[in-house]
Amino acid sequence: MRGFAESMIICVSLNSHESDGFIGVNIGTDLSDMPDPTQVVALLKAQQIRHVRLYDADRAMLLALANTGIRVTVSVPNDQLLGIGQSNATAANWVSRNVIAHIPATNITAIAVGSEVLTTLPNAAPVLVAAMNFIQSALVASNLASQIKVSTPHSSSIILDSFPPSQAFFNRTLEPVMVPLLKFLQSTGSFLMLNVYPYYDYVQSNGAIPLDYALFRPLPPTKEAVDRNTLLHYTNVFDAVVDAAYFAMSYLNFTNIPIIITESGWPSKGDSSEPDATLDNANTYNSNLIRHVLNNTGTPKHPGIALSTYIYELYNEDLRPGSISEKNWGLFNANGVPVYILHLTGSGTVLANDTTNQTYCVAKEGADKKLLQAALDWACGPGKVDCNPLMQGNPCYDPDTVVAHASYAFDAYYHKMGMTDGTCDFNGVATVTTSDPSHNSCIFPGSGGRNRTTTNGTSLAPSSNSTVSGCHSQYLNEKGVLFNSITLGLMLWGVAFL
Repeated sequence: MRGFAESMIICVSLNSHESDGFIGVNIGTDLSDMPDPTQVVALLKAQQIRHVRLYDADRAMLLALANTGIRVTVSVPNDQLLGIGQSNATAANWVSRNVIAHIPATNITAIAVGSEVLTTLPNAAPVLVAAMNFIQSALVASNLASQIKVSTPHSSSIILDSFPPSQAFFNRTLEPVMVPLLKFLQSTGSFLMLNVYPYYDYVQSNGAIPLDYALFRPLPPTKEAVDRNTLLHYTNVFDAVVDAAYFAMSYLNFTNIPIIITESGWPSKGDSSEPDATLDNANTYNSNLIRHVLNNTGTPKHPGIALSTYIYELYNEDLRPGSISEKNWGLFNANGVPVYILHLTGSGTVLANDTTNQTYCVAKEGADKKLLQAALDWACGPGKVDCNPLMQGNPCYDPDTVVAHASYAFDAYYHKMGMTDGTCDFNGVATVTTSDPSHNSCIFPGSGGRNRTTTNGTSLAPSSNSTVSGCHSQYLNEKGVLFNSITLGLMLWGVAFL
């Protein structure tokens, strides 16, 4: 799905055990101020990254990675695939220049031959398996076959009828390539590389796939998608696509080839036609994805089986052509500053920007003002939030708007409740953000490392008749239940599967 040229992928090792999964992050280089290889490696070290996959075999990057202990996957670019697939000598020369020349200083452990060849470069499809075999032969001749695995990434679009997963199969026009390709992976002990983008699945579903289902948000059992053939329950798009790939392989009688996800992510910004490409959705998806992988959750078909995944991408690419979202898949800006702070508490040390305490609950942009006022009144009343800082003359009175005051009250409640699921919803008018909303002398409760203006959450809060934001509390639900977590609606691919 993503562009292949001038990119690289980085992945984070969970620990030293091969049986555990790792998280990967792509690095595109379409930046007006692309860091040089030494700066990239410095970021890798700062982020405690232990695995790297390059979309090519850039010499400068391989030299910069030398003696770091970082495990490296190099790639044969698509524009070199035809030559390598037609000549054993060309393949051997490629391995000699791009692999053998850098070992053992650079710890190269895998080679990706092309990227999404079957869907983006169909004229090269007939030589794809030959290229993989020629590369493998060169590794065998150099006694490196046991150390370095060979594979090729595929777009998930090669899988047809992906739900229910048990009915999925590879595009049958591709079987003349897929069958020998899978035989190669099986015989060499390698893995199927797959690119999975729930964002695109969600956008292209025209509302059939709920946003919560795409973002890994928790679903009640009654809202899970059920494969009617296997009775397996699916709580997210990601698992369903991966299991579709497993079933598609089993349809061709391959049942022991593991899968690794080479690309997955969510854009943090989009244009008017991409309303769900937002900072908070990107944060939610990637944080939940990382947690899913780190916990070795596996999929309903293969529970507990590690599913290593590469997040697209490390940097935002301002020079990338296309829509605004194409430029905003990164975890970091070019200067190494995080685009957002991942929600990773409880998942171990993964990235140095793992600081969930630096999250805030604020009013959602464009939310109905009456609902905001009602939510504000509830938070300052039954919610027992100390809203004194919002009173006239106090630090958070200005700006005197329902949006500003509701944001403060929402954040206070969110942190008073320990940032648990459902405590930043308020009937859909609140959202979690990583941008500190503090301003001037008004310091929000979630502002980590700063002096706080909040007091004990059990202190007396303004009554429901408070005019904190200049409006009466006529919209308050008297039983205090109006602002429970929003009910999750689910219409998954086809309601027949529910």
